[in-house]
Amino acid sequence: MRAVTITKPGGPEVLEVSEVVAPIAGAQEILVRVKASAVNRADLLQRRGQYPAPPGYPQDIPGLEYAGVVEQVDTGVTRWQPNDRVMGLIGGGAYAEYVVVHEAEAMRVPAAWSLEEAAAVPEAFLTAHDALFTRMQLAAGETVLVHAIASGVGTAALQLVRAAGGHVIGTSRSSWKLEQLASQGLEFGIDVSKNDFADQVLRITNGAGVQGVLDLVGGDYLAGNLKSLATLGRIILVGLTAGRSTQIDLNAVLRKRVTITGTVMRTRSLAEKIATVRAFEADTREWMESGRIGPVIDRALPMDQAAAAHQLVEENANTGKVVLSW
Repeated sequence: MRAVTITKPGGPEVLEVSEVVAPIAGAQEILVRVKASAVNRADLLQRRGQYPAPPGYPQDIPGLEYAGVVEQVDTGVTRWQPNDRVMGLIGGGAYAEYVVVHEAEAMRVPAAWSLEEAAAVPEAFLTAHDALFTRMQLAAGETVLVHAIASGVGTAALQLVRAAGGHVIGTSRSSWKLEQLASQGLEFGIDVSKNDFADQVLRITNGAGVQGVLDLVGGDYLAGNLKSLATLGRIILVGLTAGRSTQIDLNAVLRKRVTITGTVMRTRSLAEKIATVRAFEADTREWMESGRIGPVIDRALPMDQAAAAHQLVEENANTGKVVLSW
């Protein structure tokens, strides 16, 4: 089969399409012919040699999410038949023509979606849903501060919070991205290249602060997160694009009785991944089918332009997901 491979650690130019051995489905697994995948920050780190794939996944083929058609089902599979359209999250290897996944990890693609649209959903929406509803325990009417709101996870979080009856304040370093997202329900956007986000959050909330922060940035944002929070606020830390180290005022953590939770999807056990998928489907199936939530795609490129796709994401030139298709 064909796959986009990492020929050596480095920049986008090290990606190339190669012929590799196709995977074989085992018990309770399905073989999926991949039609599309999407670019994630983890793919960029893996390409640079800074984020190896978990054991059992190819180290030289990036890709965390797939959408395609079931080609073969193995012994014990009961959920799927050949030609079913599926999408899902995988530990790596989705920039390939075939992937093998446990039948319980795969999700059905809504009838109205193309497979390119479906490929933009699993990583962003599963990550956002797990962070907001399982970790943060978001309640209707609460307000969430979402950093990097124009990213894939950020746009997914915006839709999920709004669908659940909550409110969103989003940050970005680009005013034009915030303007684009206003049409998708973003109530308040903060350009962090021009404003202190914590001061703006307190202004917007009349000093009350927000109930939750979904932080896709990390680094020194943590101090501002604490200032932005209401009493009993919750911070869910998902990304570290601004760095893994910072200093904070622990008195603020105690005084506000703040909960800080870190989360990562890629290294979870099979049982945890299946539970995450089931929770997401139970809460959002109706929203997906009705069009209340759905993929936000910046652009779709052919798989042989993976290097260009990586460059776009590396430069933060996208709003929503960059999709790759065969």
